[in-house]
Amino acid sequence: MTTTRPDANSEVSALGLEIHTERARQGLSVSTLSKRSGVSFGLISQLERGLGNPSFLSLHKLSDALGIPLSRLVAGGPKRDDAVVRAGERLMLPVLVDEPAHQRVVRELLTPGLHSSLQVIRSVVPAGFSNEGQAFRHLGTECVIVESGSLTVVHGSRRVELAQGDAMTYTCSVPHWWANTSDDECTVIGAVTPFEQ
Repeated sequence: MTTTRPDANSEVSALGLEIHTERARQGLSVSTLSKRSGVSFGLISQLERGLGNPSFLSLHKLSDALGIPLSRLVAGGPKRDDAVVRAGERLMLPVLVDEPAHQRVVRELLTPGLHSSLQVIRSVVPAGFSNEGQAFRHLGTECVIVESGSLTVVHGSRRVELAQGDAMTYTCSVPHWWANTSDDECTVIGAVTPFEQ
């Protein structure tokens, strides 16, 4: 779904995103970065998907290979404004590139940084998407509004069909998942806080 909490997972996601962003900016493939840094292809791929537990030595090798300071790599990129997120500077959350195209949700963080108690995320949900088999459950409250298209939200035993302009708010401790059963992509703005109503 659209949750990124201020824990170790979100820090690995930010690290992976910075590696991916800098690698793509330099036009490097994962294979090339692996050869240049001496860090395994598998670890780089895991990190870019927000997974893994890299050693300090691996991070040092990656920062050297990318030609950026280690402090920037672990800080999740260059310092951003604490209040303003420009349209062209949104933090892109990792996309699961190993998934089929209809499962690849593109998510942009509209609020600054990953450690705020409020996160607003814009998600572009492909036609045919469903994460029914991986329902989310965590602390917090989420509000979603459909900007375009339509979205199915299942919250516990309740199933709601949302059309353009519709919004839904729910507690996240109840298992919940999304589906886009239409033939068109759906754009959703979601706001998440770690607090339950």
